[in-house]
Amino acid sequence: MESRTFAKQLRRTMTDAEHRLWKHPRAHRLDGQTFRRQQPIGPYIVDFAHFGARVIVEADGSQHAESPTDPIRDAWLTEQGFVVLRFWNDEILLHTDAVLESIWRALHARAPSPPAPLPQGERGEQPH
Repeated sequence: MESRTFAKQLRRTMTDAEHRLWKHPRAHRLDGQTFRRQQPIGPYIVDFAHFGARVIVEADGSQHAESPTDPIRDAWLTEQGFVVLRFWNDEILLHTDAVLESIWRALHARAPSPPAPLPQGERGEQPH
């Protein structure tokens, strides 16, 4: 199945943990940040992606316990400049605030710094 078609299907069949997590970042509700859900990136579909900060959030169920492919996937995404945050579904459902705090910290740790202002005289201003 083509990845965009499969991503649409995944958006329609999100898990309870994905629903719980998605209600916070959707519509810029998490500190005004923009996330996309079930987003194709290269050969993978990630649960949630913030492209500005290059942060990916994964909600993992039991199928991910000792998964041999997750480390390969994470390594590829890291090579592309992303940081991957993984949370177990029960962690999302039982400790939502702590999960959101971790996501918020990752976003702000990766946010670009505003540029430093130019020294006076280099801004096109005349000294007084």
